[in-house]
Amino acid sequence: MGEDEIGVVTALVRSSFLVNAVYAESGREHGLTPQQGQLLCVLMARPQGMSDLIATLGLAKSSLTGLVDRTERNGLVRREPDPSDARAVRVALTPHGAKLASEFYDETCRRIEQLPGGLSAAERALLANLLGRIVSDNKVPVVF
Repeated sequence: MGEDEIGVVTALVRSSFLVNAVYAESGREHGLTPQQGQLLCVLMARPQGMSDLIATLGLAKSSLTGLVDRTERNGLVRREPDPSDARAVRVALTPHGAKLASEFYDETCRRIEQLPGGLSAAERALLANLLGRIVSDNKVPVVF
């Protein structure tokens, strides 16, 4: 490998650090922790049950409960009865949470879109295709 070349493991790890840093910076500017930002983005599509959120976010039940509690105290989400299971609750965005989620999502996407700015259109398409295959092969849930 040349001086500027790195292996796939290093490239993926450093890329994840880069994306996480953008996510954290955008979150700070919107008054969100990275975990709250993830939760809001997941809930943008629809309210979700706690079990679904555990699977999607990869959190332990106690960690998710604490995250939802803190985000609920901030007025961004609410718990509501699950219409398909009277014993369960769903987590939904409040109007304020939906507005903040949209702003956070748009800003974070804008910043991440700039990361491969030095690549040509063909290189960007190739990168998207290869990363998409990795995500698909590893059955990463649709979050963002």
